[in-house]
Amino acid sequence: MDETLLRSLTPGVLGVLVRRGADFAAAEDAVQEALLEAFRTWPAAPPRDPRGWLVTVAWRRFLDATRSDTARRRREDAAGFEPAPGPAPAADDTLQLYFLCAHPSLTSSAAVALTLRAVGGLTTRQIARAYLVPEATMAQRISRAKRTVSGVRLDTPGDVATVLRVLYLVFNEGYSGDVDLAAEAIRLTRQLAAAVDHPEVSGLLALMLLHHARRGARTAADGSLVPLAAQDRARWDREAITEGTGILQAALARDRLGEYQAQAAVAALHADAPTAAETDWVQIVEWYDELARLTGSPVVRLNRAVAVGEADGPRAGLAALAALDPALPRHTAVAAYLHERAGEPETAARLYAEAAAKASNLAERDHLTRQAARLNTRKSR
Repeated sequence: MDETLLRSLTPGVLGVLVRRGADFAAAEDAVQEALLEAFRTWPAAPPRDPRGWLVTVAWRRFLDATRSDTARRRREDAAGFEPAPGPAPAADDTLQLYFLCAHPSLTSSAAVALTLRAVGGLTTRQIARAYLVPEATMAQRISRAKRTVSGVRLDTPGDVATVLRVLYLVFNEGYSGDVDLAAEAIRLTRQLAAAVDHPEVSGLLALMLLHHARRGARTAADGSLVPLAAQDRARWDREAITEGTGILQAALARDRLGEYQAQAAVAALHADAPTAAETDWVQIVEWYDELARLTGSPVVRLNRAVAVGEADGPRAGLAALAALDPALPRHTAVAAYLHERAGEPETAARLYAEAAAKASNLAERDHLTRQAARLNTRKSR
């Protein structure tokens, strides 16, 4: 069974049903039933036209559900329009589905779950495992999302920025359970890049590839985090870096700068440095200035403070940090790092311990705790 093929066909099949007049929620249920039937029957009898087979089976499942509905008139109308068997039209509805699943009426978590199900072709169980929640909880989340967007007509251009935010949320979930969400986000963003000509789509794809290229070096054999400066750069995926850099350069050449292109430019500068010591921090600060102008994000300014500390010295970094809200996530960890570089190990050790207590995940907490212990051990000698 080629699961990748099934998942790539899912949005097109769903789009055919919606274009024929099926309600989105009912169409999505029918497509999921067709996918389950494919898993049961294709290994023994693979179809010559997989997409046409899925469309036919999904449409029949939709009609079966329609016929059992209490609204007799709608039931008979839907059954009367069943198309003749044959190859399904080749229209690509993927882009419409992206916009529908990233509808502004949905919460971020609901939009992510619906995108993974309707566009990504993942099962509810797979999505639940990836987000470490009970399957019933995820099923309710997806059902509510489908009800919210049912009846929504996409007769005006959708918001690409909203779609990109949803995809970036998927990417940042990384890997958990039996689904690699980072790889899935890259796959979906490639689909989007093929469907829409937009430099920020290219910027996000480049950013994902450049970040993902460092994945193999981010953790040690014992599962502990390895900071960027300490990573074995020989383990970085140079093919992904080359592809990401090429995509970024083509996007930047269009002179329509956006936040994902700017973030990708920072990632490319890190990827381009043969060693941590050779990183072009001055240019990274300049890109963070662009990002701050584009987004006004305090998180961007926090990252900029780190870059300033590398480019102009830790005191300059601490001065930039002083202008930011101490309640920002990772503010304390950044302060600890800069104080250590400024030759203040006692202050740094205390701040590392405070940052560990605030950490949002176990790996980060363990890393910060080890940093505090390292400095405290050095002090006691």
